Amino acid sequence: MAHILPDTLPQSLPGEVLKTFRALKALPDSYFIWHHLAPWQPETPDFLLITFDGRALLIKVSTASAQQTTVAAQLLLIDENRPPLGKPENDIFNQFLTSLDFPPGADLETLTVFPNIPHAKVTESRIGRPPGEAQWAGKEILQAGANTTWETYLPQRPLDRLLLEKIRHRFSPEVVVCSEMTVRQVPERRREAGLTDYLLDYQQEMAVKNDLTLEPDGQLLSRDFGLNIINGVAGSGKTLILLFRLRLLYHLYPGKRFLVLTHNRPLTRDMEARFNRLEGKLPDNIEWATFFGWCNHHWPQKHIPWVDPLSIAKREEVIKRVWQKYLANTTISEQMFLSEIDWIKDQLPITEENYLSIDRRGRGFGLNLDQRQHIWAAMTAYQQELTQLRKMDWGEVPQQLWKLADEGKFEIPQYDFIFIDEGQFFAPIWMKLIQRALNPQNAHLFVVADPTQGFLGRKTSWKALGLEARGRTHQLRRSYRTTQEIMRFATFFYRSRVADEKDEEVLAPDMLNMPNGAIPQVIYLTSPQDEIARVANEVSEFLKNGCPRKDLLILHANYAGQEALIEAINHRVGKNAAMDPKKTYPGNYVRVTTLNAGAGLESPIVFLVGLRDLFEEEQSLRLADDEREAMIRDNTRKIYMAATRAGQRLVFTYVGELPEAVARLFNG
Repeated sequence: MAHILPDTLPQSLPGEVLKTFRALKALPDSYFIWHHLAPWQPETPDFLLITFDGRALLIKVSTASAQQTTVAAQLLLIDENRPPLGKPENDIFNQFLTSLDFPPGADLETLTVFPNIPHAKVTESRIGRPPGEAQWAGKEILQAGANTTWETYLPQRPLDRLLLEKIRHRFSPEVVVCSEMTVRQVPERRREAGLTDYLLDYQQEMAVKNDLTLEPDGQLLSRDFGLNIINGVAGSGKTLILLFRLRLLYHLYPGKRFLVLTHNRPLTRDMEARFNRLEGKLPDNIEWATFFGWCNHHWPQKHIPWVDPLSIAKREEVIKRVWQKYLANTTISEQMFLSEIDWIKDQLPITEENYLSIDRRGRGFGLNLDQRQHIWAAMTAYQQELTQLRKMDWGEVPQQLWKLADEGKFEIPQYDFIFIDEGQFFAPIWMKLIQRALNPQNAHLFVVADPTQGFLGRKTSWKALGLEARGRTHQLRRSYRTTQEIMRFATFFYRSRVADEKDEEVLAPDMLNMPNGAIPQVIYLTSPQDEIARVANEVSEFLKNGCPRKDLLILHANYAGQEALIEAINHRVGKNAAMDPKKTYPGNYVRVTTLNAGAGLESPIVFLVGLRDLFEEEQSLRLADDEREAMIRDNTRKIYMAATRAGQRLVFTYVGELPEAVARLFNG
């Protein structure tokens, strides 16, 4: 069977196109075929066929009937205004070929297929084939076992790879990645050929175009909703796939309602800006938000007035007070207590009885029955303190919405398509609320995720979140963002610290054809103040040497360090030279944010700053062994994610001496 994209077509297309699609799909797997999808470019051939050896054929399907051929042959003598058979299709071919601007002699063939007309009748209606016009084929070519084959209409010679790519750029604009949307470097040969933009690769394009068809309105799906999940290594284009699929579905179903959710504001704003770059606008029927921003926007004020959840500092103060009163004399640390509260609130509402027997797989530390009872009592006291303060924490937000929805006091807004980026960070209760926001008659959920991060990195499955992923998941193993040196460093770093997972498939990116670049660099400093000053000076030097501000991304391990960096860079370079992308939309400024907020972002040059705090936390004598292992695993994933944000250069700064195992990675 031929490789064909998309693998199913909307049934609303003309029957002639569907017949041709089925015939092309039945060809051997040495054929690669694309159906033209972009609704914003209607006057285009219907299919592009490329053989394994690079021969190319453009195909246009005619809806003309056999009666029209007879009438056309007669009326040509008396009605010059009546277009001859095949003229509309030939005009489309001419327009398309002119736009390609191919060099003279390029071997590219065109074919008009007439599914309603026998080949003999097609031949009779044409006196020869004038130069530059398409070949014609009657309906027999669509029938199995016909004497006429597609091979008959193919050119004799293959096209150069870059010429084939030019055809694809023009034929499939829905998968063209403009240079402004990627940090990939453009090789010289591509520049010489006038190709500065890229195409999604075949696996990426398949993920964009798989399962695009909605059932007719009012018809229930065979399952609750359509589901597609993309698991991919860092830099494999997951966010681009989401944005391109969103654009395509928006055009195919302009009357539907769309929701795009992420877990952090910088990523949401970056995605909005990139979609605006693609589409030229932000349509009203596409809603963009972080999960908590969405909760806030739709919060049922008349039942429970919204109050901003506790700040991190205030929450830690309350946690510490409760821990000292209820848990200080147990083996449960303050960090374990905080982590367990977060985990409990990430689940659907559970009772004490449920908690005492619930499966806590993937938590990183075990708890016996007595410890669980102590934690539940402490958590109850924590909730009572929040009530007295007339506050809630962030974990309480989805819990309250779920409760109000169950009580009929909150009507969850309904969407036809929901897209989730960085889905590995979405808690079970978030996913359950999102599923209830899907139109029950006809809806699709599209999730992209990094399997080394979040709950996936802790070996928790999609099934635990209520999603049946089997048969609905695409795996992307090729990274396009970064260099071999950066990816190799990040992968070795991960494997050296999370030894029990070093053979997992998700940590084996395909490095074939990845570009080479600079080896990651580490700069040693003597104090946190020196670290801030040095990074500000490094930024200043990059900018003096012509580096655009937007090409620099700095990720700090903590919020206080991030704020100090922004202040130092702006003092050194000028007002608003550096900003926090959580607080403003993308622009030409140096982005400075925390490691936690960096997921999903990318940049040619990335600095990782303040990492000593993470490594020192891991050595605390107050940590139990399993707690230490969990922290090392979480920090490793966080640094791996941050390192793979870099497209061309990665720079670490470190106060003091790096842990020996990490230092060895820099020393080869």
